[in-house]
Amino acid sequence: MTIELTMLAYSTALLLVLVLIQATAGVMSNGLGPMAGSRDDLPAPKPFAARARRVVDNHREGLTIFAPLVLIAAVAQVHTEVTALAAQIFFAARVAHAGLYLLGVPLVRPAAWAVGLAATLMMLGAVLGFG
Repeated sequence: MTIELTMLAYSTALLLVLVLIQATAGVMSNGLGPMAGSRDDLPAPKPFAARARRVVDNHREGLTIFAPLVLIAAVAQVHTEVTALAAQIFFAARVAHAGLYLLGVPLVRPAAWAVGLAATLMMLGAVLGFG
């Protein structure tokens, strides 16, 4: 398996871990019963649970853009130093972003997000033949 596909698998695993953190935060905040119910009348989430939800949404959005590019590269047999580096940077940036988001660290978190976006643009350029 290429490094690009490996990083995509790791990025997918990161999403799974983040979903589990989000679910655990919800149960810790509201209890298992309410979280297993319809969730129609839940109170506003506590700060950590709210951050966990936002980081899941954010990572899902980033992965939704990045994953097709990796799959296109794989199908088109585009495997270069740029695509490999882009995949590694994307994963590392997303791990950093998730950790910073969950910890509530301001200012640095958007920088980690921007690095992930730059990696996505690198992958897009490579797939389109610009890199």
